[in-house]
Amino acid sequence: MESIINPPRDPNTLSNYNNWVSTHVTANLDILFDQQKLVGNVIHKFKSITNGESQDIILDTNHLDIGEIKVNGKQSEWELLPRLEPYGTGLKIKLDSPVALNETVEVDISVKTTEKCTALQWLTPAQTSNKKHPYMFSQCQAIHARSIFPCQDTPDVKSTFDFNITSPLPVISSGLHVGKSASAARPGHYLYQFHQKVPIPSYLFALASGDIVEAKIGPRSVVATSPDKLEECKWELEADTEKFINAIEKIVYPYAWGEYNVLVLPPSFPYGGMENPIFTFATPSIISKDRENVDVIAHELSHSWSGNLVTNASWEHFWLNEGWTTYLERRILAAIHGEPYRHFSAIIGWKALVDSVEHYGHDHEFTKLVVDLKGKDPDDAFSSIPYEKGFNFLFHLENLVGKDKFDKFIPHYFTTFKGKSLDSYEFKTTVLDFFSSDAEASKLLNDFDWEKWFYSPGLPPKPDFDTSLVDVVYELAGKWRTFSESGFIPKESDIKGLMANQIVVFLEQVLLFEKPLTPDQSQLMGQVYGFAKSENVEVSNLYLQVGLKAGDRSVIEPTTDLLGRIGRMKFVRPLYRGLQKLDRPIAIETFEKYKDFYHPICRAMVEKDLFGKKNA
Repeated sequence: MESIINPPRDPNTLSNYNNWVSTHVTANLDILFDQQKLVGNVIHKFKSITNGESQDIILDTNHLDIGEIKVNGKQSEWELLPRLEPYGTGLKIKLDSPVALNETVEVDISVKTTEKCTALQWLTPAQTSNKKHPYMFSQCQAIHARSIFPCQDTPDVKSTFDFNITSPLPVISSGLHVGKSASAARPGHYLYQFHQKVPIPSYLFALASGDIVEAKIGPRSVVATSPDKLEECKWELEADTEKFINAIEKIVYPYAWGEYNVLVLPPSFPYGGMENPIFTFATPSIISKDRENVDVIAHELSHSWSGNLVTNASWEHFWLNEGWTTYLERRILAAIHGEPYRHFSAIIGWKALVDSVEHYGHDHEFTKLVVDLKGKDPDDAFSSIPYEKGFNFLFHLENLVGKDKFDKFIPHYFTTFKGKSLDSYEFKTTVLDFFSSDAEASKLLNDFDWEKWFYSPGLPPKPDFDTSLVDVVYELAGKWRTFSESGFIPKESDIKGLMANQIVVFLEQVLLFEKPLTPDQSQLMGQVYGFAKSENVEVSNLYLQVGLKAGDRSVIEPTTDLLGRIGRMKFVRPLYRGLQKLDRPIAIETFEKYKDFYHPICRAMVEKDLFGKKNA
């Protein structure tokens, strides 16, 4: 573990992972839907990476009910250290004697989750699409695995995993399925077994259980979802999944995880997707019935290399996960749709970057590429900035040295750090080393202002994007901007032949107008262009934001309706912000009505948006 340094470089863990590293975890857990708990034991194999200096192992926990702990089969003394917000409680396990360098110990911990667990969402049958069975799923990124089991909850440590999960309903995890058998101890329940042979950090520990069925969407891929949604999910994903895999394998190197599958979750899932290995967990908002929102799959697939194989050492360097993934996602799109589409996607991303910088403020710590998270909750820093500022950094480097040269660096980088975690300084060193034999590129990179890119808040320099796919919608937006003076009459044919993502750019341009539309103009746009009835939530949510900004009270009801049907933060947070500006009492009433529908992470972020920010 040459990447581990002393003291630990991750400020968001309480574990002493500079003394010990978990090399393998076996999770034996029962899913108890009636109690909304996971119950069982977790066995860690720890390796000492100091020469007998420490007799204690300290792990991260958060609101866990811990039973007995055994070390090498013998009962051990343990204690919970004083709670430290926002990181939870350190669990200190005492060893009888020092352990020599590279020697291992086995630690067996009995554990139950509690109602304060932030990583699990338990859904009643009424909260699922077919309303027949309960459902449970996990979301451990960034620091929520510690609320499921005691662990070294840092991306700087990677372990192999065995999952032995008992449930009355089908189970999916972030491992390859290796067996299913009837449970002797629990009639009507089955033991589902999975193995993850590629070492992963704790935040990629993933479980889901519910009324789940599967269908093939490619030679190495299935989609899993509720039976009533299976056919539409299969149709949405079967055309592109294998194409995406083939495209990125040519850019980096072959897929390392065996299968690439997609679990389409119930609508309260807070993200577009979560890159859990083997099974991407995805929002149902990608099911738009036009195959226009599957870019999310290109993104989550790209994480199989950036994030899952090559990982940021701490959340302060989150751009190494998300900036690289956004870059690779757009390279996939370029390989399939052509280079102008990559630029088109980057233009959409630039708007998201501008919005995030405006939200925090141009001088805010969280608008930097490398952020300071000491004492802070990484969730508070979550925004499009690491994605889009990270992408623009890599795109800038690509343009600086030339695309052909940068293309050779990509597989070198992912080979150098395969199975490891790194920080931004190691990334910089790797770039400089790789290009050191190329005099021209080496001079450009040594003269490059790395410090400014890493540490300057606010927006980076805007690249010169190819606008060929956006010019048509910029022109249409211009007509709406001068609507009152020009006598422009909108027609359905204005948007004929446009992709959904082009309509997204058009609506984003309208949201940027210094003088918002009038309520009448907003209603006219929705009626003539059909935005008010769109089944593509990427389009409908932006149209609702336009209406809220215009003061069009006719969009309040469809806004509150959408807020009760989707829990993806990308849509939920801006809609609440817009609704609050138009009618704060309705925004608060809507949140109170639906807050139990939202995932705990989403609920906490909306509470900060509505009732005051701890992260400002």
